[in-house]
Amino acid sequence: MAVPENIKQISEAVWELDRGHKSGMRVPARIIATHKLLEAMDKGVFDQTVNVATLPGITKYSFCMPDGHWGYGFPIGGVAAMDPSTGVISPGGIGFDINCGMRLAVTNLTYDELEPKMNRLVDRLYERIPAGVGRKGLLDISQNTFRRVIERGATWCVERGMGRPEDLERTEESGCVEGADASTISERAIERGYHQIGTLGSGNHYLEIQVVREENIFDTQLARAFGITKPNQIVVMFHCGSRGFGHQVATDYVQKFVKAMGPKYGITVIDRDLACAPFDSQDGRDYFAAMKCAINMSFANRQVILHHAREVFAEVLGKSEESLGMDQVYDVAHNTAKLETHTVDGEQKELLVHRKGATRAFGPGNPELPERYLKTGQPVIIGGSMETGSFLLAGTQTGDSTFFSTAHGSGRVMSRRKARHQFYGRQLQDSMRSRGIYIRSASSKGLAEEAGAAYKDIDAVVEAATLAGISKAVVKLVPVGNIKG
Repeated sequence: MAVPENIKQISEAVWELDRGHKSGMRVPARIIATHKLLEAMDKGVFDQTVNVATLPGITKYSFCMPDGHWGYGFPIGGVAAMDPSTGVISPGGIGFDINCGMRLAVTNLTYDELEPKMNRLVDRLYERIPAGVGRKGLLDISQNTFRRVIERGATWCVERGMGRPEDLERTEESGCVEGADASTISERAIERGYHQIGTLGSGNHYLEIQVVREENIFDTQLARAFGITKPNQIVVMFHCGSRGFGHQVATDYVQKFVKAMGPKYGITVIDRDLACAPFDSQDGRDYFAAMKCAINMSFANRQVILHHAREVFAEVLGKSEESLGMDQVYDVAHNTAKLETHTVDGEQKELLVHRKGATRAFGPGNPELPERYLKTGQPVIIGGSMETGSFLLAGTQTGDSTFFSTAHGSGRVMSRRKARHQFYGRQLQDSMRSRGIYIRSASSKGLAEEAGAAYKDIDAVVEAATLAGISKAVVKLVPVGNIKG
């Protein structure tokens, strides 16, 4: 059994391994899970959450969210807040797909209105929003222009007509994180990224048309505040990140940190994949500025995708974008490190919060939220599997227990390799279509990797996050159309 015998239950959905569990731990490790989810977690979750607890400057706890599973260095679902003056920044705590994240938009359409045109709509979205390994986007820009995009994020896109001003208000960091510096980026990263804006990529990235069934609305007041106003309403959700650009940024700095850690900074880590540098060092600051470029590239990527989705909906439905609604609810990252102010033992402190496969989930009243969400708390978008559905949650005031972080998705229960051997893409596609989910995919093997059974039960993940008080369910969203890489 993977669960350590000495794990202590703190509350119904919070478990702890104290500092005595392993030599070198600076703080306890906490797992957010129901008993059933805990029992199903792989050994890597416990090992890696504990390893993260040994990093310099870590504050209070090392966390793993209920959708957690093994990852590079940190577990997927890992959260760690570092003291910026004494702590480190680690690419393994952010992930190679920097600012992988979710965006959700609501329409005025109901399922009955859209259903006759569903196949045509999905086919056109598949043509307009490239998906798959190495695909280029429709945005034709030079490498120098790309350098401006990665410093300005989604703002650059909206200023050129690819979006609405309110899209920026409804994006984390208003779609552009300050301090991005293109001079910290390698030429190789620029080459890999400058033609990929407006693309989904491969793996678990997708664009999905979803429906809000009446029985899946759990909080009517919050749903209405987030733009969901009627049963069977159609929404559009997509999941993607900074593509090859972000991967190259992470690769460049992992290689640099591996060489510099010991000789230059005297840092030893328990796992080489936790390569890091002091945040308050030139190497740390350079990576932070480069990572911000990848954050901005991803915001721009999702902005262009939404722009193209609006165009396709208008074309296929024969109506204006405005008459269809297509209002953005929110865009939120789940692979970042950011400086935030949190209360620790009664004191306000600035901390560098790593979230890898974990979503920021600010509660009501947080001053960093746009005015429209000050009373509701932040919309939190949780992507489930392509077969079982996704969730819209809201941040809570009790989320301070995890530095206002919650889950980001279902979380895998089997490797991609195992899924490819167990499922057949074409068969899966036919099965989904028979159940009312029209799907287009760039890869049959890739489709097999994303079978619903390869993921945890999304309802159980949301239940654990709710029991832990770190977010609350608003609506469940059921897929009816999907394009995948």
